[in-house]
Amino acid sequence: MISSQAKDSFERIFERAVRSRLVADESHLCELERAEPGTHKIGKNEKVVVLTISSIAFRLLLGLHFSDDEATRRYFVKGDDERPLADAFMEVANLCCGAINQALVEHFPDMGMSTPYVLASACIGHLDQLQPAFETLYDIVIEGSVRLAATLCVSAHDTIDFVADTSSSELQTSGELELF
Repeated sequence: MISSQAKDSFERIFERAVRSRLVADESHLCELERAEPGTHKIGKNEKVVVLTISSIAFRLLLGLHFSDDEATRRYFVKGDDERPLADAFMEVANLCCGAINQALVEHFPDMGMSTPYVLASACIGHLDQLQPAFETLYDIVIEGSVRLAATLCVSAHDTIDFVADTSSSELQTSGELELF
């Protein structure tokens, strides 16, 4: 079971990580909007970068959906035409998940984080196999043109109840890369 204040904390931590780590510059506009399953507005041939954070009490799965379109490529690859978008996006996704991990380690010191991997977005349809106690979906728009989506899924192995303090203005920038 995950308490309502823990669900709220997971969401605030996630939203803060997205706004601070998915953008190339902190001045860039990043809009997050809750989405219903199957309604997010990403282009064709969508992929999803998947990362997990695991502790004794829970497993959090973060799926960041993207399409290889011109706006997304321009934003994340930054002019390096030789670099695959998936590689560039996995680096940014890893930073985002690392920020989530940093915020959660204050409450759950026994955690590990996976390295990112890319799947076809249809694989997210099988999350019910993880028996999530909490799942939420978002549409994300960066600078009005880069369209992403996110799936945040938490499976609980124990009762989860905590309140995260997301009021501090700065996130630490070390420790995002952890091998699990």
